[in-house]
Amino acid sequence: MPLRIVFMGTPEFSVPVLEALIAAGHELAAVYSQPPRPAGRGMAEQKSPVHRAAERHGIAVATPLSLRSEKEQRAFAALNADVAIVVAYGLILPRPILAAPRLGCLNLHASALPRWRGAAPIQRAIMAGDRETAVMVMRMEEGLDTGPISLAEPVPIGPLTTAGELHDALSERGARLMVEALVRLESGKLRETPQAEVGVTYAGKIDKAEARIDFARAAAEVVHQIHGLSPFPGAWLEVEAAPGRIERIKVLRAEAVEGRGVPGTFLDGSLTIACVTGAVRILEAQRAGKKPMSAAELLRGLSVPEGTRVKHSA
Repeated sequence: MPLRIVFMGTPEFSVPVLEALIAAGHELAAVYSQPPRPAGRGMAEQKSPVHRAAERHGIAVATPLSLRSEKEQRAFAALNADVAIVVAYGLILPRPILAAPRLGCLNLHASALPRWRGAAPIQRAIMAGDRETAVMVMRMEEGLDTGPISLAEPVPIGPLTTAGELHDALSERGARLMVEALVRLESGKLRETPQAEVGVTYAGKIDKAEARIDFARAAAEVVHQIHGLSPFPGAWLEVEAAPGRIERIKVLRAEAVEGRGVPGTFLDGSLTIACVTGAVRILEAQRAGKKPMSAAELLRGLSVPEGTRVKHSA
């Protein structure tokens, strides 16, 4: 028997889960998403990816700035949902919201909880050099990602895996996992396991200051930074492309290689840059206003001779 669901999500990561719930035949009473916000070069207001997906299916969308008012809480309760499904929504759910659905609120989280609770678990896992993460269905409570776990699926992180690739893999697997969770919830067979009390880490939001590449670190750490911020916001460096002209380059993929030199120095004509230990070879990058390109394509339009120093390198 289909469940009556309120879906709460905002970014592209959430869309496959919404689509999977619709395809599974559940009744979507409403979708909640963040309000439209200015974006793009023209800074015109744009609806979130979840908002647009819901409208394509003719589902009513609510975009409150907060859920703390009695008015919003009454409106939510009036939906008479069996369960709320929350996937990267972006607003705190106060107790009256959590208590309103008959079967509670389930959250899909993109990490191996209790590791990487919080806002940026995908990026932080890669930036920390983790070799594995997970996608998990958990029951929501008032704490930040502290609820018990119902279902989990591990996902490996390869040496060249970027945040964008991991994002897509976790979203796709998470969609299947949430559908399975609802099958078990409906039949009364969804079990819950409390999170471990040890190993808790927090995935704080990515700060713009973290995007500048610091070559005064080990090569492996620099590669993790690059892949954890690829494709957005993109780890970057600056070089003097011509006398007096500084060009910023986003590095989208790289590998750690052997090499020795002053950190931030190009060691050859193949975009190999010295780190405090070892070196990093750029494999894929993006110039301002250009599409992503391979290192070979980048070198056809940009000369970076051996001995060139990255600007403002530590």
